[in-house]
Amino acid sequence: MTARSDTICALASGGLPAGVAVIRVSGPSSFEAVSQMVGSLPEPRLAALRTLRTTSGEFLDRGLVLVFPAPNSFTGEDCVELHLHGGRAVVNAALRSLAGFNGIRLAEAGEFSKRAFENGKMDLVEVEGLADLLSAETEMQRRLAGEQANGHLSAVYDEWREKLVFVRAMLEAELDFSDEGDIPGSVSDRIWADVGELKLQVDRAIGNLRAGEIIRDGFKVALAGLPNAGKSSLMNALAQRDVAIVTPVAGTTRDVVRCELDIDGYKFELSDTAGLRDTDDLVEQEGIRRAFRTINDADLVLHLIDLSEQPKAQPIDFDRPTLCIGTKSDLASNLVPNSACAFHVSSASGEGLETLRLRLLDAVRSHTQVESLAIPSRLRHAERLRLASRHLASALEGSSLPLEIRAEELRLASVELARVTGRIDTETLLGKIFSEFCVGK
Repeated sequence: MTARSDTICALASGGLPAGVAVIRVSGPSSFEAVSQMVGSLPEPRLAALRTLRTTSGEFLDRGLVLVFPAPNSFTGEDCVELHLHGGRAVVNAALRSLAGFNGIRLAEAGEFSKRAFENGKMDLVEVEGLADLLSAETEMQRRLAGEQANGHLSAVYDEWREKLVFVRAMLEAELDFSDEGDIPGSVSDRIWADVGELKLQVDRAIGNLRAGEIIRDGFKVALAGLPNAGKSSLMNALAQRDVAIVTPVAGTTRDVVRCELDIDGYKFELSDTAGLRDTDDLVEQEGIRRAFRTINDADLVLHLIDLSEQPKAQPIDFDRPTLCIGTKSDLASNLVPNSACAFHVSSASGEGLETLRLRLLDAVRSHTQVESLAIPSRLRHAERLRLASRHLASALEGSSLPLEIRAEELRLASVELARVTGRIDTETLLGKIFSEFCVGK
């Protein structure tokens, strides 16, 4: 446990005003400071109603007080929670009073979680999962973050490290005690199959990164087509609100307009792009350039063809997975099906919108088929796992190398796995991760 001399305090609940505000205090001076404001402290982990006063005796509020002695607290330090009325003036007055005590200051962003990490209450993967859980907007994001925050992904990494520890122990035994009678010769020959299986598991996790990224960050869908193909209208219909400007004038959309959708628990990022055509307008040219950049970055392109104006138009050959859709079916008289289009939609009548939602779900599910959600979803994890895989490959392929060299490659692989969970890391990385938290966490 990391001992700290300072005590921190901050609002740990949501934005104000609110029905209830939770102020968290953590550090060696927590109990003494709060007792001076509320009188006697309640028994650990039992809520009790107390009157909160300033050091001069001025009434602040009445609320619940909860005490969590170290190490059985969120941070691993002595902690107190004050459940007060959620008015801005009440909270500000309470925080000013707490910060007025010697050795107590307002917490920085993510500082409570950082202390929990330093005191062994969470590892780095669990910390990242907690950050994702706080920002989760869809059910799949919640489930993915929960696997990390609850330690399930860390358990996978720890199991791999334990296997490497055993393998390295076997190698060290052969290297250091080969002349002992109770150490069988060539014992290392029996463990390389296990190393090969471990490498397969690491590589499988790396392969699941894209699925994790899609669930965490969203499935990118670009709406593309000629001007006035109905891209903005379709985005508004899917979002069920006015996201993009819609006019009869071709070329209304100049920049990329984005919105997020939640379809059956999956996050989708829709991008409405400028109409694709030859033009001398410099502003529109820039919009088209940005449109192609968005299209090339998309997981799926919806190519829209206006059935009322160009019913026989053929799809553009985009270098991305593409779904061709006929639009404005309600305006097309004597509609002749376009064989290039998978189906038709009408943003005005709603025809085909449910079919489109189902096709989007099929697309995202085809990219996220995994046995478990205990998978990496951050590039940081993938970088460390790739390096671990390379060291494992070097150990496996180096049968002609001295055993000491192969053992060193296994040690380096173990170090990379340790860096994922934060057992070995740099202060710069820690600062970046914890700075993404809100102040009260």
